[in-house]
Amino acid sequence: MSGAVGPRVVRCRLGREAEGRDILDFLAERFTYHSREAWADLLAAGRVTLAGQVAAAGTRLAAGTVLEYHCGDLPEPPVPRDIALVHEDEDLLVVAKPPGLPIHPAGHYFAHTLWALLRERGYDQLHFLSRLDRETSGLLLAAKTSEAAARYQQLATVGKLDKTYLVAVEGEFPDTLSACGWLTADPASVIRKKRRFTFEQTATGDAQSAETHFRRLACHSGLSLVQAELVTGRTHQIRATLCSLGFPVVGDKIYGRDETWFLRFRDGELTAVDEAGLRLPHQALHAWKLAVRLPSGDTQVWTCPPPADMAALFPGFRFES
Repeated sequence: MSGAVGPRVVRCRLGREAEGRDILDFLAERFTYHSREAWADLLAAGRVTLAGQVAAAGTRLAAGTVLEYHCGDLPEPPVPRDIALVHEDEDLLVVAKPPGLPIHPAGHYFAHTLWALLRERGYDQLHFLSRLDRETSGLLLAAKTSEAAARYQQLATVGKLDKTYLVAVEGEFPDTLSACGWLTADPASVIRKKRRFTFEQTATGDAQSAETHFRRLACHSGLSLVQAELVTGRTHQIRATLCSLGFPVVGDKIYGRDETWFLRFRDGELTAVDEAGLRLPHQALHAWKLAVRLPSGDTQVWTCPPPADMAALFPGFRFES
């Protein structure tokens, strides 16, 4: 039925790192929302398949194989559901999402995702052309057909899809700052996925070029409201760059003033002192503006205001396009 989410299935195509590994070892290490014992029970119950066939305990994995976990109905954390359709035409959907709502099914989230909420409204075949972290709010661009997706992805490739963000940071940010450098894993961090920005390229093999242009829009009570324009689009680019420059992101449990907030958040142990230090329950990063320059010469521009709690950090500032 159109709009139905359907049975919950977690699906992945195995990479080279899975070659030859025992399936139980792989599941317990890769998908930590179940214990090793629970994965053993799920394998015994026939809830895991490889290439469409029920997988038995002790199976050795092969790269390129599709692994599926048939989850059934699992409880999911609550999420905000107040999405807004900012624009729609025969090719495109522009959606504004609140902080706290994941885009795609992953981990604990399936029906509680933007993907599922849009399917409930009858949008079955969307191709997301931009992505945001679960805690990041703001605009997303989605194509309604594969043909439209290819056209707009080409525009993004040649630099005709512009994304402008708003971010609140600790400290007084410079009037303008262009950060052109490199992102790498942060070896000093206890958080595996944390990245750092440097102006000089290091010898590490994971270095990615990163370029962001920043402009301060407002200051209030020791905080700065900063506009960020992406040239490249790397994972955690804005947050990691600002943190490495000495301006940690408000509300950010990884790139804020104290990265151990993330560890306590993960374990459900955030204290009242932690919450006061974070200032917001979500990272203060908002996808504010999308602009597409079309081959015809026309430009399509969409904006949406930040969440009310983020806007309240800068009383008197008018969030206009």
